[in-house]
Amino acid sequence: MKMQECMLLLLLGLAIWTLGTVYFGYAGHHLLETTPAQYWVSFAISPIISAALLILILSWRHIAPSDWAVAMLLLAIPGMIGEAVVLSNLGTFMPRIQEVSGGRYGAFLFATYAVVLGIAEFVTLRSAR
Repeated sequence: MKMQECMLLLLLGLAIWTLGTVYFGYAGHHLLETTPAQYWVSFAISPIISAALLILILSWRHIAPSDWAVAMLLLAIPGMIGEAVVLSNLGTFMPRIQEVSGGRYGAFLFATYAVVLGIAEFVTLRSAR
């Protein structure tokens, strides 16, 4: 991939993280502080929606399957760094979410990153065959 493509993916990752963080800052308490059934439905849906969005971006940019792992990392890294700051200061950045819900929020994040990075690695390894 060209340097311009890498920078674009980093910027898209930053934009997606910013929008997602703002969304969870305002509406996250409805997803995290609810009934167990509603929480688990949201927990299952969130990584699927995120993966679909990121796969659409990779398709839109015509990223070769052999570059998916790198491209997905470029999309994910801004959010991973940003969420480390948010989670360590949850009350400041997301005052509508109770501090005890930080673990649930972190679980959403880990599941989402695991799914999207796992898919990208699978596609990349499969393309090497």
